[in-house]
Amino acid sequence: MDTITEALAGPFQYAFMVRAFIVAAIVGVMCPVAGVYVVTRGLGFMSDGLAHSVLPGIVIAGIFGAVSISVFVGGIPMAIVMALLSGYLIKRAGVGEDVSVGILFAPLFAAGVIMISVASSLGVLVPVSLDDLLLGNVLGVSWTEMYVTLGVAGAVLLILYGLHKELVFSNFDPTGASVVGLPTEKLEYVLLALLSMVVVVALQAVGIILVISLLITPAAAALQLTRSFTGAMAAAAFIGVASGISGLYLSYHFNLPSGPVMALVAFSLFVLSVVWKQKGAGILQRQTS
Repeated sequence: MDTITEALAGPFQYAFMVRAFIVAAIVGVMCPVAGVYVVTRGLGFMSDGLAHSVLPGIVIAGIFGAVSISVFVGGIPMAIVMALLSGYLIKRAGVGEDVSVGILFAPLFAAGVIMISVASSLGVLVPVSLDDLLLGNVLGVSWTEMYVTLGVAGAVLLILYGLHKELVFSNFDPTGASVVGLPTEKLEYVLLALLSMVVVVALQAVGIILVISLLITPAAAALQLTRSFTGAMAAAAFIGVASGISGLYLSYHFNLPSGPVMALVAFSLFVLSVVWKQKGAGILQRQTS
């Protein structure tokens, strides 16, 4: 019993672990809740593109002094610009969503890498670790970053709550939503802007490469377990928090990188949800036959 208590309480003797658990819980709720909208709308690749496109903004913010919160100061505006540009290309240039993301995110990410290289060659301090941005560093989150994460997550969840009915309607039946007078194009831009904020907040936990794992995987797992949209949001939040907390415990006790472990836990829970669904379907089929 003492061993179990020590295993559970051990990480909390360190302030950086306390902050990491709080941020993991915040991100674990926010990302999957938004992820249900993303999965049902088919914006998975857009999420990945947004994560890659924020690098130039983060680098610029870091160079000009916003070191502690450069991910937010530079990342959120950059992601919103990327989302709006992508939406504009879809609506005005007639290209598909995947094509618009592919056109924009690779050059923006490349520009960020070049900016880091040029700044370093000129002797300019770049207080941004490319490794941390790619794979996340939730263990290095400061109190300031934690509070900003809480504020941004709260704002995103409040807006999603306020526009829930409209977003769901426009997600499943955009034509019908337009007929009844909903501003579907504006709702599309709002969803993209919110998605931008969600992606940037998640970067510090799992990084650019793995951000889609916390956004998509818990939501996809939840949709395996329930057909209700709001039920899926609740289940996705539970799976997201479980992935984040479990991943941090495993990372702490086995000396593993936290971001990748959190992503693998989320994937494992998705596999379990698929097995559970298939098993339930098999039982139901035997009962009806």
